[in-house]
Amino acid sequence: MVLGLALAAIGFFSVKSHHGPENAGQNFWAALFMNGFYFFGIALGALFFYALQFATESSWSVLVRGVYEGVYSYLPIGAAVIVLCLLAGQFHLGGNHIWHWMDHRVFDPAEKDHYDPIIAGKSAYLNAPFFWIRAIAFIGTFLFAANWFRNQSLKMDKLGGDDLRTQHLLTYRRSALFLVVFAVFSSVLAWDWLMSIDTHWFSTLYGWYVFAGMWCSAMVTSVIVVLYLKSKGYLPQVNNSHIHDMGKWVFATSFLWTYLYFSQFMLYWYANIPEEVAYAKARIDHHPWLMWGMFFVNFAVPMVLLMSRDAKRNPRFLIGVGTVIFIGHWLDLCQMVLPGALGEHFHQVGALEFGLMLFFLGLFVMTVLRTLTKAPPTVVNSPYLEESVHHSI
Repeated sequence: MVLGLALAAIGFFSVKSHHGPENAGQNFWAALFMNGFYFFGIALGALFFYALQFATESSWSVLVRGVYEGVYSYLPIGAAVIVLCLLAGQFHLGGNHIWHWMDHRVFDPAEKDHYDPIIAGKSAYLNAPFFWIRAIAFIGTFLFAANWFRNQSLKMDKLGGDDLRTQHLLTYRRSALFLVVFAVFSSVLAWDWLMSIDTHWFSTLYGWYVFAGMWCSAMVTSVIVVLYLKSKGYLPQVNNSHIHDMGKWVFATSFLWTYLYFSQFMLYWYANIPEEVAYAKARIDHHPWLMWGMFFVNFAVPMVLLMSRDAKRNPRFLIGVGTVIFIGHWLDLCQMVLPGALGEHFHQVGALEFGLMLFFLGLFVMTVLRTLTKAPPTVVNSPYLEESVHHSI
């Protein structure tokens, strides 16, 4: 964390000396939001997968379910960072102009130098009161769900017999309900916080594309945490079959992300309508290394290296490939946020962005490990515990 802060400070003052304090402020807020959202997304992806395991009554994952609880325990911190960035953007604090639609002058025809008829046409949706109502609903729902699932897990660990089955059934039903809410909120959240940075552009696939990235990043992070804990003597009952299944989820979500990314890009490229291709064209013309580099890492690396059964059962190899994919999805978020937020002032991912990533990574790891020390990382009681212990594929 200290190294990350030092690197970020070097990057900030470098931008300030070359581009002035106003641009340095904008760079800082863009890097802060981008990194804050990345780790928030990992926690949110873990919460989704946790609920999915209950809703589908999956038995294989029971032994590693506590790890997902640890990963999504970062949600309150991630939410606080995002709210800070949104508030700074709303009130333009410290040179924060990431969401230029938050400037009321773009909606006012009398402000001839700032008025934007395209953005003004979206005022029924993009307006401060409605935006904050949605933001509070998203964050409040996710934090409430995370807290409820965690408390329910700790409660079930103390139960047995009919009481355990009753609480398990309650969690099963609530998980199914949460997944329905999550499907809507995760997409709209992506529109509000990410897609609206490039306000003129929109994509009906964008929400699912962002969700796939969050899910894949969560799967990568979770398997790395499990392998780390196992190497330290924890999770003794977790076997190669569990690791294999977690590796398969990394592989599967990587292809889901690729499918959605390619579908979005291909349809716009084929139609070649100017207002639709502007988003991709700006990135291809000015940041091709970022656009194509992150696509190669997030698609080709898992396709080639995680195809075999042995690859998904080799801890060191899985950690190495997972780390590459982790960085690849971070670069994906860089290309989502930075070109739109910084415009012509964005040249490359530098010390500021990378330093803040290291800082948030340290904060994330500390939060996850602290949560895992407060309760056993392995579920104590579950109707499917024995089935998970003897899981074999």
